Amino acid sequence: MAGNGSEPERVCVVGAGPAGLSAARALQRLGIAYDQYERHNDVGGIWSLDNPGTPMYESAHFISSRKTSGFFDFPMPEDFPDYPGHRLILQYTRDFADAYGLREAIRFGTAVSAVERSGDAWAVTAEDGSRHRYRAVVCATGVTWTPRMPRHPGTFTGEIRHSSSYRSPEEFRGKRVLVVGLGNSGADIACDAAASAEAAFVSVRRGYHLIPKHIFGVPSDEFAAKGPRLPLRLERPLFAATLRLLQGDLTRYGLPKPDHKLFESHPLLNSQLIHHLQHGDVAVRPDIASLDGDRVRFTDGTGERIDLVLYATGYDWDIPYAEKYFTWNDGRPELYLTAFSREHRNLFGLGYLEINSSAYTVFDHISNILAQYLHDQEHAPARAARFDRMIAKDRPRLDGGIRFLDSARHRSYVDAHAYRGYLGTIGGRMGWTGLTPGMFDRQRRSA
Repeated sequence: MAGNGSEPERVCVVGAGPAGLSAARALQRLGIAYDQYERHNDVGGIWSLDNPGTPMYESAHFISSRKTSGFFDFPMPEDFPDYPGHRLILQYTRDFADAYGLREAIRFGTAVSAVERSGDAWAVTAEDGSRHRYRAVVCATGVTWTPRMPRHPGTFTGEIRHSSSYRSPEEFRGKRVLVVGLGNSGADIACDAAASAEAAFVSVRRGYHLIPKHIFGVPSDEFAAKGPRLPLRLERPLFAATLRLLQGDLTRYGLPKPDHKLFESHPLLNSQLIHHLQHGDVAVRPDIASLDGDRVRFTDGTGERIDLVLYATGYDWDIPYAEKYFTWNDGRPELYLTAFSREHRNLFGLGYLEINSSAYTVFDHISNILAQYLHDQEHAPARAARFDRMIAKDRPRLDGGIRFLDSARHRSYVDAHAYRGYLGTIGGRMGWTGLTPGMFDRQRRSA
């Protein structure tokens, strides 16, 4: 651990989920000393159902496919299905930590309670009372730990819960269930309710473009990535036409017509929801107007008797141990390239972004930049100072020309292709090494 000297050399990584492990491997490659804190008893973050507060549930699967996901140069096993379930993702994440010997630097069962500026360094206090100084702090504790619960007028005599408490379809047996929200989790859980509940409904405020997990037998993200990269003005109508050919008009099943163009909101990938809508196993309802005893009233004047209201309404982002050092806009931290604090040198947030594809690989791209910047502070300070100026002044567009919805969630959205491309541009300007096959081989401890 770092001592109390005025020039601490170590870096602190908070969190040992996928983002924290990505940062750890990148620091390890360049010989940057670091300590890692994880409040749970093993790596994996949200993917372990044993971790209190995880948003995971029994039927949860990756929404990007095996071949387009995963850590760089550490592909998911060939015997994994196209869309692995949470148990396989947890296994894969733990195998990654073992392959690179990342557990050795992790203090398990140790949460960070406070991060404070201490001169040119950072003082980190753990919940066990220990306190250490670091030259940099990487916050990688994730964005799905604080459930967002809406409030509706009236009184409800049934059960109200957030989807973060949901685990198994058995919870729906014999109940009339209303799932509120149609993100990817909401759609999954609505399908569970359709198969298990006495009656199932899903309340939606707006329409979304529903993308099947396979197109012509190929995972959708693989299908979209094949062939030459088309301009958005060509890609969007072609993909929209393909969806219409495969799905027809989804409004006939009660889904509202989207009020935005394809790609302008988070991708809703689900192949089961249409099946259940077609068979009447789940019914679409509009937004909730009020609660009235054992009934839920909707904005179109209709109502349903409901036993369980399950809010799949997302999460509030927070970094409680360092909240005051981040500038927040609509509940999202303002960070250069989604990772670098503009106000506080060597304070980073890794994983605080919404993205439309392959998050694990994206973590590796930004971790690679972050680690080389920290390395340059010690070995090439002039180049690090040049990047300091970029952090302060550079204002890139990372949306790939897509006009994402005007909502708090979508203000933090980046297009994966545009994001990776700009990180490559930054690396080229700075003379930094990009991700190349084999670059982490020397760190491998196991196959």
